[in-house]
Amino acid sequence: MKDTLSRALLLMVIVFAVILVGFSDYLYASEAADAVQAAASHAAEEVHHLPPVWMVIPFAILLLMIATGPLFYHHFWEHHYPKVAVGLGAVVAVFYGFFMDHGTHTLLHTLEEYISFIALIGSLFIVSGGILIKIGTRGRPLVNGGLLFFGSILADVIGTTGASMLLIRPYMRINEGRLKPFHIVFFIFLVSNIGGGLTPIGDPPLFLGFLKGVPFFWILKEVWHIWLITVLVLIGIFMIFDTMAGKGTVPKDFESHLGKPLEIQGSRSFIFLAVIIVSVFMDPAVIPGFPSLQEMLHVPFGIREVIMFAVAVAAFKTADEEAMEGNEFNFEPIKEVAFLFIGIFATMIPALELIGAYAESHATDFSVSRFYWLTGSLSGVLDNAPTYLNFLAGSMGKFGSDIGSVEAVRSFADGIPSPVSFDVPSDIYLLAISVAAVFFGTMTYIGNAPNFMVKNIAEQADVDVPGFVEYVYKYSLPILVPVFAVIWYVFFNY
Repeated sequence: MKDTLSRALLLMVIVFAVILVGFSDYLYASEAADAVQAAASHAAEEVHHLPPVWMVIPFAILLLMIATGPLFYHHFWEHHYPKVAVGLGAVVAVFYGFFMDHGTHTLLHTLEEYISFIALIGSLFIVSGGILIKIGTRGRPLVNGGLLFFGSILADVIGTTGASMLLIRPYMRINEGRLKPFHIVFFIFLVSNIGGGLTPIGDPPLFLGFLKGVPFFWILKEVWHIWLITVLVLIGIFMIFDTMAGKGTVPKDFESHLGKPLEIQGSRSFIFLAVIIVSVFMDPAVIPGFPSLQEMLHVPFGIREVIMFAVAVAAFKTADEEAMEGNEFNFEPIKEVAFLFIGIFATMIPALELIGAYAESHATDFSVSRFYWLTGSLSGVLDNAPTYLNFLAGSMGKFGSDIGSVEAVRSFADGIPSPVSFDVPSDIYLLAISVAAVFFGTMTYIGNAPNFMVKNIAEQADVDVPGFVEYVYKYSLPILVPVFAVIWYVFFNY
């Protein structure tokens, strides 16, 4: 199986490289056209053609089927969800390719984003699969709460995907015999989402903000108290649930590990994990003075992604066999994410364009409260990274600033006085958008990629995991919304 899968991954890298070379001239031309279009837009000489509202229907259908498929037509969904996701995405792709101005460039840009997305989460998934962590204690409220807090911090160091993939299996293992749906849900709340809210490494929206010019430690300095309060409150709620769950039964195969110190098998995979994290920063936009590998190799995009795919192949071929078996590693979780999110990335293009245009045209009427709730609610059902960028651009437009200027973004983060005497400075807007984009990504399984991966891994371990709708009405709405409402009232009620 290893040889087959590694060849498949290697083939993906080769095909990806060929695509980049083949489209490099076109992409450069598209970028030039983009620059001209942006300049014309700022001069109010270019009319932006938006997609019709009905083009949001494929996204709505996909979202509805993700929610209802596992419940009402499980057999069909299990066998045909790749066709559904790709088919609905193809509807939007065909419309943009043939009927939209600059539609082909939009599709290629979305493809770039998807490849970056799948390269990062795929490589982290594969590398973490070769690391087996054995904790020699039984899961109980204090232990689980400590592990969730540690995972929340770890998410800021290796990202929510890396932390989720590294800890979900040992977390389930120490709680085997007493695992309830809420165990998985709170893991998703904290480790897969909110935990990554302190650094640009933690969650994609913050990293995009960093690339645009938000200082690296700005979010840590501004949000640490909100982050800490939210994490501690949710862990406190979790521990009440966990206390009520009782001790459960200890599996016989786990008894032999009780009392033993922490054991890590496959530790050499941490080297690959470090390479992936370092590759994220191999960009002159991140490290001033760092050579542009794209320019050196005459390709507009993809060096970082090729490195990640190559690391994934190397990590898989050299992984510790016992660690992989202990983790019951297989490719089903990443396969589900890859297919569903290619459909999500494609079908959400019209929705994001319509939302972005609305935010830009109505920015002057938007208060901090509206930016917080709109960014948050849409981040729960759309990719939170482009949602963050759209509303950041809108809020900067309110202050007469341009998201395309690094200096303007830095000034925006420092705090530009409001043009309206009774309004708040710009950094409050940026903070509200940043918190909402990261925190609200936990509202649904599609709010952030690790959510789906954790769900799939838990299901393969025969854990009782709530469905899409149950996750929302039983956990997100009654637990998260009140917490997020208090955050709004205390910090962003302007």
